[in-house]
Amino acid sequence: MSSGLVAMATFAVVGAVTPGPVNVLAIRHGARRPWSVPLLFVLGASASYTLVVWTMGSGTGVLLRHPLMVQISQWAGAAYLLYLAWRIARAPVGATDIAVNTGQAGGWAAFVQGFLTQALNPKAWLVALSGVVLFTLPQPDAQRALWLFCAVSFVACMVGVGTWAALGMSLNRWLDTPMRQRRLHQALAALLCLTVASMLA
Repeated sequence: MSSGLVAMATFAVVGAVTPGPVNVLAIRHGARRPWSVPLLFVLGASASYTLVVWTMGSGTGVLLRHPLMVQISQWAGAAYLLYLAWRIARAPVGATDIAVNTGQAGGWAAFVQGFLTQALNPKAWLVALSGVVLFTLPQPDAQRALWLFCAVSFVACMVGVGTWAALGMSLNRWLDTPMRQRRLHQALAALLCLTVASMLA
């Protein structure tokens, strides 16, 4: 494996595994049964991030070239994350909480939430832009390098966000009382609000 590919993979994994709104929600989904729900959330977030990387690398990254669009996207992302924080804080507890999203529709709802959260995450766009500038534009065959970076980014996101989902799954036994479930909801909602505050600072 070339040193360039190692550097690309390291960058992508670090960007995916560091704390952020998608990873906070991955814990939330991971703390639910069945395992297919967090898996679909991780898959949605990873597919979305790969699309973000491809968009930035294809020269159509209009978002970051216009300050007004950057502001609009930040506020739209903040509003969506605050809505999700409100939903988490008010989520039901008890046996119904464990069983929620066990159906096919619930699982695909997790996929859509992962996709939208990543697409509205300014951190994802900035990390993608940085990666494109570092690893694709300097290459003689920039298009081939972009496709490689997209593939690496997808795998890295599956690993990074999947790690947080696995952490949530490990909490399943601890979440055997409504009080603990409520505390987890409140903690995750607070983390999302802090993420929003850091985005807008």
